[in-house]
Amino acid sequence: MWHGSASRRSLTRTRAGVVTAVLATLVTALAAPSGAAGGHSGAHPEIQSLDGSGNNRAHPDWGRAGTAYARLALANYADGRSKPVAGPDPRYVSNRVFADEEVQGEQVLPANIFSERQVSQWAWTWAQFLDHTFALRLGEQATDPQGESADMAGDDSDPLELVSGKHYLPFTRSTPARGTGVAKARQQVNMDSSYLDASAVYGSDSARLEWLRQGAVDSDLSNNGAKLLLPDDYLPRRDARGDVSTAPATDIDGRLRADPGSAVVAGDVRVNNNIAVTGVQTLFAREHNRIVDALPASLTEEEKFQIARRVVISEIQYITYTEFLPSVGITLPGYRGYSPRTDATLTNEFATTGYRAHSMIHGATSLNQPAGRYTEEQLEAFRAAGLLVMGAPDGPVSVEVSLEFMRDNPELLKDLGLGPVLQSLGDKAQYRNEEMTDHLLRSVLCSAPNADPKCVFDLAATDLARSRDHGMPSYNDLRKAYGLAPVKSFKGITGETGESFPKDAELTPGAEINDPDSVDFVDMRNLFGSKVGFQALPGDTSATTFTRRTPLAARLKAIYGSVDRVDAYVGMQAEPHLKGSEFGELQQAMWAREFQQLRDGDRFFYGNQAATLKAISKTYGIGFRHGLADVIAANTDVERSALPDNVFYSHGEVPAGGCRVDYEAGDTSASGEFAGTIEIKNTGRTPLTAWALRYRYADGQRAVEADGAVVSQNGTDVTVHSPDSGGTIRPGQTRRVSFSGTATGGNDDPVGFTLNTTRCSAG
Repeated sequence: MWHGSASRRSLTRTRAGVVTAVLATLVTALAAPSGAAGGHSGAHPEIQSLDGSGNNRAHPDWGRAGTAYARLALANYADGRSKPVAGPDPRYVSNRVFADEEVQGEQVLPANIFSERQVSQWAWTWAQFLDHTFALRLGEQATDPQGESADMAGDDSDPLELVSGKHYLPFTRSTPARGTGVAKARQQVNMDSSYLDASAVYGSDSARLEWLRQGAVDSDLSNNGAKLLLPDDYLPRRDARGDVSTAPATDIDGRLRADPGSAVVAGDVRVNNNIAVTGVQTLFAREHNRIVDALPASLTEEEKFQIARRVVISEIQYITYTEFLPSVGITLPGYRGYSPRTDATLTNEFATTGYRAHSMIHGATSLNQPAGRYTEEQLEAFRAAGLLVMGAPDGPVSVEVSLEFMRDNPELLKDLGLGPVLQSLGDKAQYRNEEMTDHLLRSVLCSAPNADPKCVFDLAATDLARSRDHGMPSYNDLRKAYGLAPVKSFKGITGETGESFPKDAELTPGAEINDPDSVDFVDMRNLFGSKVGFQALPGDTSATTFTRRTPLAARLKAIYGSVDRVDAYVGMQAEPHLKGSEFGELQQAMWAREFQQLRDGDRFFYGNQAATLKAISKTYGIGFRHGLADVIAANTDVERSALPDNVFYSHGEVPAGGCRVDYEAGDTSASGEFAGTIEIKNTGRTPLTAWALRYRYADGQRAVEADGAVVSQNGTDVTVHSPDSGGTIRPGQTRRVSFSGTATGGNDDPVGFTLNTTRCSAG
């Protein structure tokens, strides 16, 4: 952990006199046994390649950038070679399965369904950051050789289509790997290395890295500085070195088309996609430079660069395996060391289907900041730009940034500040990972409103089309490839009790699948089980479960006819979540397998770098076992105390492994007042540094105040929150909370206690 109250903390520097000793230590550490990283003699530690080559000594091309994705199952093409299989039109499927809207008269109301385990927006942000590290298909960049154009025609006569007039969905097939698609099955190329090697920070080739490092751009990395180029502590714009034509490629979309020079450059071309992912890549570039500053001046610039890079790579791996994956419900077997027989090459199935979790993406983030964070001039500028600003003058302020402003807008990150943006991602839960996709990602005009035909971007339909483009197996065949039994019914996919359309006066008999009322939301409930509406209200009032007028299984049956025709991407998204997970059975299996392969088959995984990392820590005082909150606090002006221990859960409220609650209320006085106690026991194995006990009153009681906790109530729903400090409940420990309340009728004990979304037994 970092210590000190300075807004930009630094680790204690080691005296320059120990430099010779540490280099000897590092070299000794790398004189490793078979299978360990390093293992060669020389003046410096082994340098991990930028493109992944040589990670596996026996198979140096495993996981290398520019090679084909691996496959777990046989490619599935209509002609066995290249032609995508036929299936229901992707936009037709999207309007009936992926849509998150309901039409009420002239209004189109999107539903906001949040993670039932209160996983924060850091999960989808980190997932995208990793995606920008290990997966980039050839053909994704405009400068790539392109595959065939395969635009999808829209159907303006579709009763469920919300885009009026003629329209189309742009789509271009991925560029096939050389020598595939004619005599043998078409394969696709991954332009990133498959390893968790921080390539989103450093890039996958020396030309990009040289531009990103301080110093001259002259095709000679040896004369570059140890630090990354960060003007004003933010990622460099394309015009940072003058001539934008010499800047490395970066995606330029949306508002950036009007000013391409303002697009920022990082290790990955997709850095400008949204300010959340721009922020993470900025964060770790700052972290690299912070580590360089902590190293002694007697080291060469290249030595400092490589030590900092090694630590940053290890930090990203550590956060991924100890915070991110557990937060979404992925638990792996214990690490048993590097396996040179394990091919870590990313699979096409994972990249094209399993890792597509776009339903998690929330359509907005709210920056809740104290008074004085922004000047009145800044707030006025935010309002003028279209952002929603709430709060009283001279008081706390909330700035809501919707997805339309987050995209392709790196300047907004500077205006809002890196710290507040990253802090906001842990304040609220992300959207629930299921079949629905935010309307801001599903029906986006990519042409002028009066164009004929209009261009419409639908991420969910594109994901479905991409799965066919890449020859993905059917849903049942993909389940079999991952060792799962095939399902025999549509309700077996969704976990619902039936797969027939109900008899409902709002539906057209025999044509339910084309009736807009078929996707009405008839029920939405929050964490307490209380009914809520369409509003994306704060905290506990937000919906986490929903029921539509027709079962999803019935709609899938009407669309596909047979379970064996269901697209893998659609079936995977339709599965109910496993207990303690954000995923259904198939997606869970895909993530678990892939991340175990990425760990066990990486010679430079931190668990296999113990000697090197220990030497760095011992000599320079620089460790890598830091949570994401620690890295944020060390590199922004957000104090560590303002961040929870684990930012991957909303407010740091990690679900309890188990809990018991004893609730006792005293007699009610003549004036309706009563006092009571709640004893909360943590029966799990994880300390709960932040917690929220939730329950419902059935008799109109009101919780007024609590001693040793913070109590709030909304209708029947009561939340007892941990205090700002000193509220940790350790494993086996019981926390006693005294409270007072009022009752106007009966005063029966509440039921349905949950602690950080985990249901508790009651005393």
